[in-house]
Amino acid sequence: MTGAKLTELDSGVRVVTEEVPSVRSVALGLWVRTGSRNETPAQAGVSHFLEHLLFKGTAKYSAIEISERFDGLGAAINAATGKETTHLHARFLDEHTDEVFETLSEMLLAPTYPDIDSERQVVLEEIAMYDDEPQDRVHDVLAEAVFGEHPLGRRVLGEPAVIASIPVPDIEAYRSAHYAAPQIVVGAAGHLDHDRIVELAKRLVNPPSEGEGETREASLNGDARLCFLSKETEQYHICFGAPGLRRDDQRRYPLAVLDAIFGGSTSSRLFREVREKRGLAYSVGSYNEQFTDQGLVATYVGTREDNVEEACQIIGSEMARLRSEPVSEEELVRAKESVKGRLVLSSESTAARMTRISRATLFGLPIESLDEMLAKVDAISVDDLTELAAELYAADRLSAACVGADEDRFKSALAPVSEALVAA
Repeated sequence: MTGAKLTELDSGVRVVTEEVPSVRSVALGLWVRTGSRNETPAQAGVSHFLEHLLFKGTAKYSAIEISERFDGLGAAINAATGKETTHLHARFLDEHTDEVFETLSEMLLAPTYPDIDSERQVVLEEIAMYDDEPQDRVHDVLAEAVFGEHPLGRRVLGEPAVIASIPVPDIEAYRSAHYAAPQIVVGAAGHLDHDRIVELAKRLVNPPSEGEGETREASLNGDARLCFLSKETEQYHICFGAPGLRRDDQRRYPLAVLDAIFGGSTSSRLFREVREKRGLAYSVGSYNEQFTDQGLVATYVGTREDNVEEACQIIGSEMARLRSEPVSEEELVRAKESVKGRLVLSSESTAARMTRISRATLFGLPIESLDEMLAKVDAISVDDLTELAAELYAADRLSAACVGADEDRFKSALAPVSEALVAA
């Protein structure tokens, strides 16, 4: 059994909570199932821009009053936009639950968009900042390479031309269409009472009853691509990636273990071979993401021009070994314990608990208890990993992305990873 409690209001808003009696704080999030993948090209970046504008003022509170109100309550507040979600979240003392909830809901559902032009400049500066950080920018380039014209190929920050010109009525129309009751989840974890959170949600969270609906699945062109962004940098920032697992795929547990073995930990194969043994990079590793209808497996390395060929050769050989050779029992045990440790440690954070139960509810997934998750990790076998690696890391599925000075220099190093990429 899980400790989470779920109530669906008559409006369609869902409320999910997990009580943690041992703490004095509450983590509260208002989640919306919309993000950059819900945008049209003409709206590129509006989800993230809207997230900023939620802090700029409401019918009741100005921007400075919002910040002073949260500071006066000792609350830590923030927000985030992803490819499929937008959310406001706060952590605060349990005695301030009513005041924080009221302010967050006012921000989400009643923004008035004052001082929008100054915030345009803030977001444009944020985009410029990321454009100046090639180790961050390359992951957006990889998404474009892997997903192409699929909505997941668009970057969350969007396009400067859209941010600079999109009018308030268009922003509000987008918010009204997507911030609808069936797409909203109220999530909370900590020292709380579920029925009280439900009562507050009934009173405070009253969005439109109908909106754009859930994200529609889009077909993915499975062709491997090469995307290069020319930029004068000290290093070449390189990613290899391929379509991964859906959000509801139970193989995400074996994938987490496989990722820990391959490049997701300091004892991983890539970290040892590229950094520890040869000193070719400061930053090297792998990661994976899951979305509603697609996923991503990815590898990253940042290295100087003289090391590009050797770094790619090692990544290619390690991918080939991952596909063809079973992992050792020692690696399996160590990676399992690493994944289990992260699960347990995150369970001791009210913010992490709130996020986990909110995401599951938002996407209609079962809320698994910690014991259930740990049991699934324990059940993973060597064969599970061998099968998964052969499927996800097949050479002909891999796309490549790079931010660096010379595309030809990059392309000349790709053969050990995928011969198909050389001709891309």
